[in-house]
Amino acid sequence: MAFTVNRVPVTFDGDDDTPLLWVLRDSLRLTGTKFGCGIGQCGACTVHLDGQAQRACTVAVSEVAGKAVTTIEGLAPSETTLHPVQEAWLSLDVPQCGYCQAGQVMAAADFLSKWPTPTDADIDRHFTNRCRCGTYPRIREGIHRAAALMAATRDEASSAAGQEATDER
Repeated sequence: MAFTVNRVPVTFDGDDDTPLLWVLRDSLRLTGTKFGCGIGQCGACTVHLDGQAQRACTVAVSEVAGKAVTTIEGLAPSETTLHPVQEAWLSLDVPQCGYCQAGQVMAAADFLSKWPTPTDADIDRHFTNRCRCGTYPRIREGIHRAAALMAATRDEASSAAGQEATDER
């Protein structure tokens, strides 16, 4: 079956029931996605499937045929530009042990696409990834920082578009 991973076409010829997590890690050698609980509860294996967060340990590879998978290795828009969530995580030193943080970052990116200006209550209610180190206060702060970075980017783009419209008159 064929699908894309981080904007690159790939094929997998193994068992259709193989969890996507193992295809990513073992076949494609993308080891940023981590194995946590294996039952879709902790979120350490979170990736984006057609832009939506999914727990890769519970998705059979047959379910991704023709779809786009994004892992932590492909979240940033380029090799020189980090995603705002990655910037926030680094600036605030969010991780403690770091094991689950790739999944946390992927989940936060998806969460912010749905709640671009979240409250603490939004985060507590809808952000379901788990962290054994208990860095939840820093994760929450990271989500708020990323939301601010994303808002600033939107404001700059809006301002630039407005300036172009004014220049065209």
